Formats: sequence, C-alpha cells, structure tokens
Amino acid sequence: MRIDKRFHSLYTLWLIISAFSAITRTILLVKSLPDLELTSWLFAKIYSVGFFFDCVTFSYFAIPFVLVVVVLPDRAFNSALFRICSYGIAFVLTYLMLFNVVSEYTFFDEFATRYNFIAVDYLIYTNEVISNIRESYPVNAILCVLLLITAIIFPPIKKHLSRAFRHTSRGANRLKAGALFLLLPVISFAVVDLSQTQISPNNYAVELAGNGIYCLFAAFRNNELDFNKFYVNRDNKVVLTRLKELVQETTSRFSGTGDMSVSRWIETYGVEKHLNIVLVVEESLSAEYLTSFSNDKGLTPNLDKLATESLFFTHLYATGTRTVRGLEALTLSMPPLPGISVVKRPKNENFISWGSVMKEKGYDNKFIYAGHGYFDNMNYFYANNGFATIDRTNFTSSEITFTNAWGVCDEDLFLKVIKEADHSYSTKKPFFSVVMTTSNHRPFTYPEGKIDIPSHTGRNGGVKYADYAIGRLLTEARKKPWFNDTIFVIVADHCAGSAAKLALPIKNYEIPLFIYAPTHIAPRVVDRMMSQIDIAPTVLALLNAQYSSAFIGKDVLTPGVWDERAFISTYQKLGYIHGDNLLVLAPKKEVDYFYFVRNDGATTIVKPQDDLLMDALAYFQGTNYIYKYGLNRLKH
Repeated sequence: MRIDKRFHSLYTLWLIISAFSAITRTILLVKSLPDLELTSWLFAKIYSVGFFFDCVTFSYFAIPFVLVVVVLPDRAFNSALFRICSYGIAFVLTYLMLFNVVSEYTFFDEFATRYNFIAVDYLIYTNEVISNIRESYPVNAILCVLLLITAIIFPPIKKHLSRAFRHTSRGANRLKAGALFLLLPVISFAVVDLSQTQISPNNYAVELAGNGIYCLFAAFRNNELDFNKFYVNRDNKVVLTRLKELVQETTSRFSGTGDMSVSRWIETYGVEKHLNIVLVVEESLSAEYLTSFSNDKGLTPNLDKLATESLFFTHLYATGTRTVRGLEALTLSMPPLPGISVVKRPKNENFISWGSVMKEKGYDNKFIYAGHGYFDNMNYFYANNGFATIDRTNFTSSEITFTNAWGVCDEDLFLKVIKEADHSYSTKKPFFSVVMTTSNHRPFTYPEGKIDIPSHTGRNGGVKYADYAIGRLLTEARKKPWFNDTIFVIVADHCAGSAAKLALPIKNYEIPLFIYAPTHIAPRVVDRMMSQIDIAPTVLALLNAQYSSAFIGKDVLTPGVWDERAFISTYQKLGYIHGDNLLVLAPKKEVDYFYFVRNDGATTIVKPQDDLLMDALAYFQGTNYIYKYGLNRLKH
C-alpha cells in the first residue's frame, strides 16, 4: 500500500519529537556521568530503549494529526490557509519541545528523575508552582531566548514540512494508512509500560532510558497500583497473621473481628497525661544539615541546642520523598503504599488516626499550614480526619510580614500557632496542632536580616532560617501559661533530596526527630532505628494514653520489645529496612536484596532471604489489605 505524501507531515512531527528527545537524553546523560558508571553496552541500551520510548511517545502525539490528515480533502489540506496553520502549529510545537528540554533539565536537576507524580502536581497546582518558578528562575529571559532559538532552527523544519502539501490523494488510501498509524498507540497502550526502562540497577540509567513526556502521562495513569497484581505477594491470611505478630506489644490486646484485622486496645499502667502537643513538620529537614549529624556549616544552632534538651532520635527514616507521604505516615501510622499518598487519594475520610485518638480524648485538633491547604488535598484530608484546618486564607494582613509562592514565612506561621494555642487554652481544652512549614523550600526566600545568609541564595539559607524560626517559636512559647504542659514534636516531612544511583538511597531518607517537654520528659539520645509511622504511638505512650488502635507503627521506647525496622519508598518501589538489610519490592513482582552500611549508605547485593521477604510483605501487603477493605477506618 502506497502511503500518501501528505503523511510526510507526520514524519516531520516524528523528527521534531525524536530529535528533541535525543537532545534531552544526551544533556541529562552528560549531567549524570559522575554517577552513571557508563559502559558501551549501557550506553547502547540507554539510547536504544530511549529511542523506543520516543517512538511510543510520538504514536500518542500523532493521534489528532492523523485524524486531520485522513479526514481533510485535498482542496482544504493543500490550501494556503491550512499551510499557514500547519507552519504555525509546527513552530509552536518546536518551541514547546525546546521548552521541554529546559524543563526536564531543571526537574532532573532537583529530583534526579524524569517527570513523575511531582510534575503532575505541578500541572494541577499551577498558582503555587508558577509563582515558585518565577521566584526561582529568570523566566522571562529564558522564554525569550527559547523563542529566538526556535526562530533560528525553524526554517529547515518548515521546508521539510512543506513537502506534505500540493499533492493529490485518495480517501481510501488515507483511511488505510491512518488506521495503521492509529493502531500504533493502541498497541503501545496495551503492551508498553515504564517497567521496560529497567535496564540497569543504576537509577540514572533507568531514568535516561525513558521519555519525560511519556513518564508524565504514565504518572497520570498509575497514581494507585494494585499490590497483588504488580508486586510479589503471598496468601492474605498468612501475611496478616504475621503482621499481627509484628505489631503486637506487651501493652496491647487485639479487639478486631476476624483474623484480618490488626485493631487492638493499647493499655497503659500509669496515669494518663492530657498534655498539649505541637507537632512541627519541617519542610525538607534532612539529618545531614544538623551539626549533630556531622555538618560543619553551623546551619542549625537552635536545633543543635535542642538536641541536648530533648528526646533526640538519631536513627529515623522518612517513608517517602514528598510532604504528603510524610503527613500520611505521621497521621495514619501506616507504611507507604505504591502510588500516591493516601492524603491525595479519593475516599480518604474517617481513618483511625492520631487525630481521631486525640479528638476522642477531648483535644482541640488543628492542622495549620503556611500556604493554601487545597494544595496536595491537605485541607480535605485533615478536615475529614478529626482536625479543624487553618491555612494562609485564615491569616489577617496584620499577621503576615513575609510571603513567597508557598505561603507565609515560618515566623508568621509559628506566631499563628501560638495564637491558636492561646485560644484553645482559653477554652480549657488541651490542644493538638499539626503544623506544616514551607520556608525551607525553593525559592528559599525569607525576611532579610534574620540570619547571616541572604535570602534567595540557596538551600543553606532556607535551613538556617527554618532553624531560626524554630528558636523563636520556643522562645515565644516559653512565655505562655500552657508551655509547661506542652510537648513539642519536631520532625521533617522528608529529606531535601533523594538523587542517587539507587532508586532507594538509604542515606537520603535520614531525618531527625526531637520530642521536647522540659518539665515532663528527660533529655536523652535514642539511636534505635525507627520510621515516621512510629512517632504517633511513641508520643501517645509518653502520655500514658489508652486508646483503640489500628496503627502499624509501635512505641519505640518500650523496653525489650522493639525489633528495629523502617520503611522507605518512591512511587513504585517499596523499601523495607531491617538491621543492615534492605529489601526492595518493585512492579512486575521484582524483589531485590541488599546489605548496606549505615555510615555512608553503600549497598551490596546479597542472596534472597525468605524471612525478610515475609516480614516485608506482612507490612506492605498487609497494610494494603487493611487499607483496601477499610479495616483502619472509624466506621469499621
């Protein structure tokens, strides 16, 4: 069958997409060279698999163009007006593909991945993201330069496209050729997925083998993964029986109906304390920034002092790389599930949560955020899980001294926290405030004159200003009548970055935890391995709280019963840490086993361990079952 020459326009489209995709891949490869361990064979795999995904991306892109090429009669297709429109569309597409090169480089520079769920969020929450980009980069200058480059390179593209016009065609031939072109995305949808980019244990090689635009749309599709379909699994009853053994504590007795529930009653032997709790969730506060973790730049003088006055936990791992993943672990005390955080999923109401426990005890619960709480669905999640929500819209003009794209500065946020605490105290109710900060986030802008690092100069300034604001929070709180009966819990939502050769670099998940209540809790250092999911049960144990629980986390301070373990994750890979072993679950039922060195995170592949796998499945598959069937919901 002869392909009509008007289909040459699709050839032009393919050249634009494949050429700019190859350019992007090459730029990112050069950037990744120090961590890539490149060989000729790996180089060949990166570009061959990458070219395949570029072609798959083209097949999706081509759909509307194929329809136009098939449907338009010769008179319309070859008209001067249609040619002008086609040249205009080609110019815009060239500009957008060039813009994508810059965007992918910027995204890769920050996250060490092609587009993923973070990029999806960027498309959804355009107000915050566009403001953040404008405050971080010289956007107007970049856009003008890209426009100039497009104008320079477009003439040969136009000449190539012009070959598609001034030819006659037959409708039957167009229809047959169009059907073949449209069959390509159908086949791609059925048989192609991102798992086919897994060409190496090196995470950079895997990312380079993909196509950023394809990855973006794949993230839209796969925001929640069926655990039993994509991951290695065992019989649910066996898995949940093991999970019950793992979450069992000396102070708990199971109360759920049937063998599939981990619902239990947590008992204590002391007098229950109704102390206030202020949980400060610090944006991107990696352990590596603290002097206590051998940082020599003096970025955290207030936190370093606090480390000597608090229960200071030095072996804590964040469950993920996003704020909502940290909030999920802290609030619901559950390991990460594949896909997006529960905070962002539909039907995320009425969980047995830290908030529901405190509400049952008469606490005034508040989620207080420096930005707009619709971002990442945070307000909805907290409003439907036992909290009143307070965000930037609730700040009066007199309460705001500085803002950027993400919200008010940490100082303004903390003064609002104190004001809300005063209000709760005046009603004679204990309060539980979950406070989410934003200042330690790009564009790293904050009020001038507070610290010795100028605003908008990078991450170190963001960290030091966040530390300064915590110091002021505690200084102001000490003046209040409720201070002596308040526990301050300070922890990061996640680390500042997770870029590394491995998809789950252990060192990049280390975060600090402080539990500070000088009149109630004696300071000491706790170096037991733990997860963010263990913070709620640990704080509740310090209160001698009795409560009904479906938490997967446990109190890490109970003598003699703590089996040290933690969880880390990306959107698709789930890591289970036990001792000096790391097990990684991935789609296509893949399981990898590593030995790691805590000091530097170096890993070595080791042979499979059945016991380690069974415990990992107990936590991940078991939690997935509990979530899927609502066994950690209040109604259950």
